[in-house]
Amino acid sequence: MLLPLRTLVLAGLAQALPNAEPGHYLESRQFGGGGFTMLRFGCAQVVIDRIDPLVNPGQAPSPHMHQVVGGNAFNVSMASTDVAQLADCTTCSYAEDASILLSNYWTANVYFKARNGTYKRVPQIPNRELFSDKYTAKTTGGFVVYYVSPGKGKTTAFKPGFRMLVGDAANRVSKNRKLQTCFRCYNADNFGGDNAAPCADAKLDTEGFPTTACPGGIRSNILYPTCWDGVNLDSPDHKSHVAYPIEGPAPFSGTSIAGKCPSTHPVPIPQVMLEIVWDTRPFNNKADWPADGSQPFYLSTGDNTGFGQHGDYVFGWKADSLQKAMDDAKGCMGASCGGLKAQEAAVGNKCAVQSRVKEDADGWMKALPGMEARVV
Repeated sequence: MLLPLRTLVLAGLAQALPNAEPGHYLESRQFGGGGFTMLRFGCAQVVIDRIDPLVNPGQAPSPHMHQVVGGNAFNVSMASTDVAQLADCTTCSYAEDASILLSNYWTANVYFKARNGTYKRVPQIPNRELFSDKYTAKTTGGFVVYYVSPGKGKTTAFKPGFRMLVGDAANRVSKNRKLQTCFRCYNADNFGGDNAAPCADAKLDTEGFPTTACPGGIRSNILYPTCWDGVNLDSPDHKSHVAYPIEGPAPFSGTSIAGKCPSTHPVPIPQVMLEIVWDTRPFNNKADWPADGSQPFYLSTGDNTGFGQHGDYVFGWKADSLQKAMDDAKGCMGASCGGLKAQEAAVGNKCAVQSRVKEDADGWMKALPGMEARVV
């Protein structure tokens, strides 16, 4: 039996939240002129689908559902080539007459499991607007993407055909990777408690799903490695060609990538971070949670711990546009960097691809897509 109509209605009321409250950790950073570059831009949803051209190329359906942003070249398979030549629109803000940023980024979805055993997809809502950003709050679903370089000549931009994966979808235990992947439990509406760097808040940030209801929703942060072997654009596990600094993942600062790269992966690359806001507020009624009071959220992989959070990336910037932004002599921060121009949100929201696997993505369901024959 499905949940009452009141809960169903609430689940559909995911609205953009107001602008940031004072005290956000990035507000202390110098806006431009600091030498570093931090691109921060919103990307609308391009599709929700059960395909994965990186891990399961050619397979439709793939084992679990994903939510995807970026260029419209996303497909069941994506050739290891210049994706910027395959797409002609993007859901991300950076674009001109011909789109610049045609990369794709995707993660597992989050689902709520009700006491009666049924599941409902948790919608993503627009992140806050910061630093001249007039795009993010107007996006449809999706999330925010960051690219960080400590300064001119300090990082090497990704090459056409580059792709990588961070995290392990099969993981169900803590690996002490809070600086690589974390969840922030907002303690109030309006992004309440978002005053520390991602994954750095000792109380609000956790490596796995929060165990209590979050009054303002839950945010995911996924940080990619910052060192490259300088040769391979991909590897069989999509991880071995990249690495974290010798000291391990560094705290996100927005101004540097920190840490010395190992000799096996000597080339510093931009820090890429995904930031996703999940509107879990409609599901905070404890009467709908499991009878034992345990937290009710699952990744689409069937993961109830959150330790299996992961993110996929396929590079698709045109020509040398990313390198120029990373090397911007004046440094910059936010939604207008390196001379890049932003498109209107209404244009980005229209960029989409058709779902290749026809199945219900938003209704109440008895099992997670792809998990029907599994115990979760």
